[in-house]
Amino acid sequence: MAIDLSPQLAKKLYGGNGGSYHAWSPSELPMLREGNIGASKLALQKNGFALPRYSDSSKVAYVLQGTGVVGIVLPESEEKVVAIKKGDALALPFGVVTWWYNKEDTELVVLFLGDTSKAHKAGEFTDFYLTGSNGIFTGFSTEFVGRAWDLKENEVKTLVGNQSAKGIVKLEGNITIPEPKPDHRDGMALNCLEAALDVDIKDGGRVVVLNTKNLPLVGEVGLGADLVRLDGGAMCSPGFSCDSALQVTYIVRGSGRVQVVGVDGKRVLETTVKAGNLFIVPRFYVVSKIADPEGLEWFSIISTPNPIFTHLAGSSSVWKALSPTVLQAAFNVDSGVEQLFRSKRTADAIFFPPPK
Repeated sequence: MAIDLSPQLAKKLYGGNGGSYHAWSPSELPMLREGNIGASKLALQKNGFALPRYSDSSKVAYVLQGTGVVGIVLPESEEKVVAIKKGDALALPFGVVTWWYNKEDTELVVLFLGDTSKAHKAGEFTDFYLTGSNGIFTGFSTEFVGRAWDLKENEVKTLVGNQSAKGIVKLEGNITIPEPKPDHRDGMALNCLEAALDVDIKDGGRVVVLNTKNLPLVGEVGLGADLVRLDGGAMCSPGFSCDSALQVTYIVRGSGRVQVVGVDGKRVLETTVKAGNLFIVPRFYVVSKIADPEGLEWFSIISTPNPIFTHLAGSSSVWKALSPTVLQAAFNVDSGVEQLFRSKRTADAIFFPPPK
């Protein structure tokens, strides 16, 4: 039975006046489980504070909206307090503890995409909270917590029992969250909207690729990522990952048409995608997109830190590398048709501007 590849929206799991947490479910998007991929979103209102936590999965975080602060503690390291804004990408390896805070009126929204191959549940993130109603130390006895922290019984009850919220709170009163330090961004975050472009095609599109060169921590996460902006009416060349990587795509802005072709030349997906959709392309399947007039922007992770793609159209396509007689034999056409085919798309690579 074929797996349903239809794009899906995230569902809210919990939240309150400080913000909310949303996730995509493997029961609605089966490729999450098949590909061992997790996907979720954190939305924080003004003064929203996401309590310190760690996860059973390594992730790439991408700031979809707003500005804020994230605290990051790598194993056996000091806390790094990083200012974040729209377009920032961060790599979060195993064992990292994070907290997130928004002090502005604009909602802060962060996307998380990651590898669940070592997680408790395939296709789902499980977060472990250090505090709150479901915090780790609510499960230990007063004796164990007291011995661990060198506290008396009444002190333990005060410290562990006071935070009744789950996951996200709205900070009130005089609490001041640490100010971010500029040097803490180094190696921790990369703004995809400001970074050097890896591909820039006039009237076609632009790409920024996250890899071990511009964000070294993606090597520890084991994932690569990219931000693609396709101009209105432009097409992204049909292509596939030639190193067996999965492509997990979140639509950031705009809308467009998508087709995916799989085994035996069968089209397995034809749909329109819009902002908020998540869909996954299986290994070696070929995908192509055409943007609607307002354009199409997406953020993807690829399940290898330095992915390699093969394109099936354009100046860099595999067809241009094959000899003329091989193409004639493969398509069963004469040399005139082969020469016509080879004469097309000699300048455009990866993205094709709309027809004039």
